[in-house]
Amino acid sequence: MADQTSDDEVFDFSNIEFTREDLVQALNDMVHEYETLSHTFEEIKAENASLKNSSTESSSDELEDTDSLKTELSKLRIENELLRSESSELKAEVEKLTKEMSSWTQSARAFHKLQEIQKSADVELA
Repeated sequence: MADQTSDDEVFDFSNIEFTREDLVQALNDMVHEYETLSHTFEEIKAENASLKNSSTESSSDELEDTDSLKTELSKLRIENELLRSESSELKAEVEKLTKEMSSWTQSARAFHKLQEIQKSADVELA
């Protein structure tokens, strides 16, 4: 994970060198990213509400800026939707990785049981 070259890097789950720690780190990174996006979303939402309040409390002189405020509000709404979309994608990715980790954990348990059976069979043969 430390040698990640781009934000678009995709995990190769078929790689046998891909460890549980890599998954946990990736999941933690995604959770951190989700929290950052959520925080940004809340800031934009507050700014959006502030813009709405300021536009309703504006004097007649400030009403000349209505077009620019509408443009800014429109931009914020678009960014808000993008953040919602990204947030949904991150949630889906977290869910996918959680299922993957669960599968890996089950496989590790089965492998460990198999090793124990092999050890006991080796002891009985000796």
